Amino acid sequence: MSKSVTLAHLSDVHLPFHGGFTSGLRPGLVNVKRVLGWLNWTRKRQFIHLAWAIEKIVADVKARAPDHVLVSGDLINIGLPSEYEAAREWLTALGPPGWVSVVPGNHDAYVAREAEAGLALWSPYMASDAFGQTIAEPGMAFPYVRRAGPVAIIGVNSGVATRPGSAIGEIGAQQLARLATSLDRLGEAGLVRLVMIHHPPVPGLAPPQRALSDAEALAGVLAQHGAELVVHGHNHVMSSIMNGAMAIEGVASASAGRAYSDEPLARYNLIRIAPPVSPTGSVQIEIETRGLDSTGEAVTQIALRTIDIQVHRTQFKGKGSAL
Repeated sequence: MSKSVTLAHLSDVHLPFHGGFTSGLRPGLVNVKRVLGWLNWTRKRQFIHLAWAIEKIVADVKARAPDHVLVSGDLINIGLPSEYEAAREWLTALGPPGWVSVVPGNHDAYVAREAEAGLALWSPYMASDAFGQTIAEPGMAFPYVRRAGPVAIIGVNSGVATRPGSAIGEIGAQQLARLATSLDRLGEAGLVRLVMIHHPPVPGLAPPQRALSDAEALAGVLAQHGAELVVHGHNHVMSSIMNGAMAIEGVASASAGRAYSDEPLARYNLIRIAPPVSPTGSVQIEIETRGLDSTGEAVTQIALRTIDIQVHRTQFKGKGSAL
């Protein structure tokens, strides 16, 4: 088996509007949901999600030189065409598609009419690589599969357009079926399976109006077909739980320049994965949480934890603790 690999996981970037909200607005783009989103931005979010904060986080990610970068959604805010274009520019500056993997969040699918064309701009970051095309469907079909050494990255799309006031996610039966097949094939290949999704992947981790509608079905697929690690965003807080033999790691917003309620300043996770040395060995996962210190001046280590997962068994043999 290959040597260990280091992944950086960040989420919920909520890139600030370039030139203000109205700079990307034109006739035909105004609707009730966008007006409510604009009010939420002007009254709260613009004071939390700050350009300088994400710049510091990205600079620290690059300084750590991980093998791959994971971005689990909500790059934008209200689904304006100009936002998708700005996010593509941000991704280009972050790194090449071969080094960065993305899945959409609910804000990235804010309005269905613009979401398809907008997300197509990010398609190089949401497609299977050469290895993944032997496992999953090619192109932008979710879930996509990419390989980083001994780790298989499986990108699942939970971003769907919803009614105003709702931030639920949905995977859908077809994507779940393809996920099950991919997990089986990757397990047979002896790879460590890392699933990336925006919404929390099991029931009870988000309130109903913000939860994954088919979380129970996803949890069943993961339990039956196997995954060693699931990473997600959406809640804007740090979390770590065990679900059977699977670790579930949630990360806070990577652009929070101001703490709000229980949401901390900008954070991201550096995930170091050492593969098992035998089919019945254990996967060693070290998770270093890095983020802005209390002054907001520097990015520093916030926490360091290790998880030991016994693969191909139903019972977890290590410990994971909530942050």
